[in-house]
Amino acid sequence: MTKTVEFIFDFSAPNGYLAWYPLKNIAARTGADIAITPVYLGGMHKLTGNSPPMMRDAGVKGKVEYAALEFQRFLTKHGMSKFRMHPDLPFNSILVQRALVACPADKRGAMLDCLLPAIWEENIAVGDPAVVGAKLAEAGLDAQSLLEATQQAEVKQQLIDNTSDAVERGAFGIPTFFVGKEMFFGKERLGQIEEMLAEA
Repeated sequence: MTKTVEFIFDFSAPNGYLAWYPLKNIAARTGADIAITPVYLGGMHKLTGNSPPMMRDAGVKGKVEYAALEFQRFLTKHGMSKFRMHPDLPFNSILVQRALVACPADKRGAMLDCLLPAIWEENIAVGDPAVVGAKLAEAGLDAQSLLEATQQAEVKQQLIDNTSDAVERGAFGIPTFFVGKEMFFGKERLGQIEEMLAEA
């Protein structure tokens, strides 16, 4: 039986960028597949009462600074020297999330490989269809079809449904992973995910 790790994902979360590359390596080592489920983080926060850590923890002495330290340690450990925090964070990711919904499941990994560096290294304008379309086209994806699909009612509804379903299963932020019914939250759980996949 094929082992699968489901990646609950939104381009707007910097920790999604950090998790993606080690997750791919884990999948390769364990022979697992990655199933990418696009959700809308803004909607997830509304449904759960959650908020971005920098906002939520702003009043806790030392916590934001320590989170930044751990963030940098993770970047260093995994050689992610090109990462640059997006100046527009928090930005609206609805365009790229709908495009990811419209993208065939077997090409979603290629879309992450294309847009994650564009967003979190080049800091492109995430809400600009022309800019996003150019990046998708560079990666050999059908940019016109994907961008047109972002306006389709069924694509919009699927993103809403994905988000509410993930929340119903316990998700409250990005990155969230499921191996079977087991949920893992945060890039710090990647080691636990690898252990579970290796034992499967």
